[in-house]
Formats: sequence, C-alpha cells, structure tokens
Amino acid sequence: MAHSILVIAESGSGKSHAIQFLDPKETFIINVANKPLPFKGWRNKYKKLDSKTGKGNLSGTSTSTGILAAMDYVDKKRPDIKNVIIDDWQYMAAFEYFNRADETGYKKFTDIGQALASVAKKPASMRDDLFIFYLTHSEETSDERGTRKQKAKTIGKMVDEKLTIEGLFAIVLYAKVKKNADGEMEYVFQTKTSGYNTCKSPYGMFEETDVDNNLQLVKDAIIEYEQ
Repeated sequence: MAHSILVIAESGSGKSHAIQFLDPKETFIINVANKPLPFKGWRNKYKKLDSKTGKGNLSGTSTSTGILAAMDYVDKKRPDIKNVIIDDWQYMAAFEYFNRADETGYKKFTDIGQALASVAKKPASMRDDLFIFYLTHSEETSDERGTRKQKAKTIGKMVDEKLTIEGLFAIVLYAKVKKNADGEMEYVFQTKTSGYNTCKSPYGMFEETDVDNNLQLVKDAIIEYEQ
C-alpha cells in the first residue's frame, strides 16, 4: 500500500511550488492542467514521458483513465520513482464535466464521482515505497446552519453528497499564505484543522500546526512517524 497525501489550497497558495523540494530523479508528475510548473529550472528536471523509450518523469494526462494508467505504469515499471504528484487534480473532474456539458441527467455526476474515488483509492494497490501527493484546489461551502467551511473542490452537490474526498485520506494538508513575525508573507502547510476546514493529520506526526510548504519535509515526517 502506497502512502497518499491530499494537499488542498486556493490558487496561488504555493501547493505546486512545494514540489521543487523533492528529488526529480525519484519523482513523477501527472500534470493534469498541463501548465508550466512554478519553480525555476523545472524544464530541465522534468521531461515529458516518451512512451516508446519509457524515459521521462512528466505526463500531461487529464482523464481518470489516463491518470490511473500513469499510476499503474509507475507502480509496475518504474522502481526508480518514489514520489508521484497529481497536480491540479480538481481539473480531472472539471474537464470531464465540460466535455459532457450537453448531457442531461445525473449519470455524468455519478461517473465523475466514481472516477474521483477510483483515483483516490488507487494507492491501496500500489507499492509500499511510493508516496502519492494529490494537489487540488479548495472551495467554500455552507452546511444547513449556514456555517462556512473549506473543502476539496469537486463538481456538483450530488458528488459532495455521495463522496467525501477527504474521507479517503489520513493526511489532508492546507496550503496557505500568512504574515510572519517580520510582516513578510510566508507560504506554509496547515497540518491541523482550524475548525473551518477539513485539514487533518495523525496525532503526533507534526509538532507544529503550520510547517514549511515543502513536500520533502512532509514525506520525511511520515517516514519518521512510522518508524
């Protein structure tokens, strides 16, 4: 069973920036939105996967079928890879929704929910030495009492009612920007819930509520916690 970690954030909060701290020789990125990565020198570190030679550590697939195939490829044929990043995961559902916008009825929402669940559950059948990081956007919602809360972004109330994405993960971090003691903006991962979001992590894994937005730091904390 691979480790799975969900990172939720508003756009521009530094979740993709945190990829740069992982060793590119051990990291494979599934770039769902197929956009430039937000750190210096990324083109030299991440090369598009060549299906003929099997070389490369970057895929631009956006469908659930493509993402599952890429995860399966890494699991079975790339023992050199220890980290898988699914960046901008929410676009998998969004693109599917827009591709089927003309369809009426609930089937497309059922299919989208099923696809999200399939990708989220995939690590359970993958190698033990793999760390799968799902990076996705947040959205604000309200319960029946009008209480506002942040959660992982999905498509439609039907998907939300049938599937709680965060429930499929033991570790859910929130990327955010805050001012430090010097008044400078600081990018961090929140490790414990504020009461207004779905953030969570195992008790004792992180000493601080806010840690540097560094995926290698998160990986190291998980490894140390499990030893």
